Amino acid sequence: MDEITLNGLEFFGFHGCLSSEKKHGQLFIVDVNMKICLLNAGKSDDLKDTIDYTKVVELVKNIVEGESKNLIESLAESIAKEILAKFGKVEKVTVCVHKPHVPLGSVIRDVAVKIMRER
Repeated sequence: MDEITLNGLEFFGFHGCLSSEKKHGQLFIVDVNMKICLLNAGKSDDLKDTIDYTKVVELVKNIVEGESKNLIESLAESIAKEILAKFGKVEKVTVCVHKPHVPLGSVIRDVAVKIMRER
């Protein structure tokens, strides 16, 4: 199976369990990998035979910048569910949500959740 990967999508959101996270917000970084057959797109050189990834970016942006969630697990689930619902050519999607400024009281580069969903 072929794939389209979008790495490092950065959006500001208000997700987390702490009231300070919901009040002040923070940066979230999202990676999306979509399994799709790209044979027709490779032959036709036509956007209709693939996924318009600008629309995927817009979808992810709307979710991350939208309704506040407590868990990045829930955020990743929402992204994966919407990609499968809106892009029929996608057979399988992997979503990784990074939370680089997690308040753990220790130095940490980020916390990330990666999920995979398929039809």
